[in-house]
Amino acid sequence: MSLENEILLRPRFKLEIDQNNENALETFEKSKKEQKDFVVSRVDNHVFIRIPKSKQHFWSPQLHLEIEEIDDKKSELKGLFGPKPSVWTMFMFFHFAVIVLFIVVGAWAYSNWSLKLGYGMQLGIMVALVAIWVFLYFAGRMGKEKGKEEMKQLCGFLEDTLDLRDVKEREDCV
Repeated sequence: MSLENEILLRPRFKLEIDQNNENALETFEKSKKEQKDFVVSRVDNHVFIRIPKSKQHFWSPQLHLEIEEIDDKKSELKGLFGPKPSVWTMFMFFHFAVIVLFIVVGAWAYSNWSLKLGYGMQLGIMVALVAIWVFLYFAGRMGKEKGKEEMKQLCGFLEDTLDLRDVKEREDCV
C-alpha cells in the first residue's frame, strides 16, 4: 500500500503475519515499556500507535492496528493511518455542515426560481460552499502530506516491533 495514493486521506493496509494474535499483541504491550519514541495503547485486539505529545503538531497521524487471529500460527493485521480522532471529527463536522448548507440553500434557490423570484444570491452562496468544500479537501490533503514522514516512522516502528522487515510476500504499509 502506498502513501502516494492521490485520493485516500486515511490510507489502509492489510497483511498476514506469521504470529499468533496474542503474541503480536503482547509484543506491543512490551514495546510500551521498552521505548519512548511512540505512545502505544491497546484495547482488546486493537493497538493505537501515536507520536508523543511533545513531538505532535496539529496534523500528526496515528496508526490504528487491528490484529485478528487466522489460526494458531497466523494473524491478519489491518492498519489505518489517520489524524487524531478530534481532528478527523472536526473535518467531518465541517464537511457535513457544508453539505447541509448546500442542500438548504439549493432548496431556497429552487423555491425562489419556482416562485419567479431572484435566486442569484443563492447560486453565489452555493458556489462559495463548493469552494469551501474543495478547500477542506485540499486542507486534508495538505495535512496528510505534512504527516507523511511521521507515517513512515509509525510504519517503521510497526515493522521493527513485529519483525516484519524480512517478510517477502506482503505489501509495505508505506
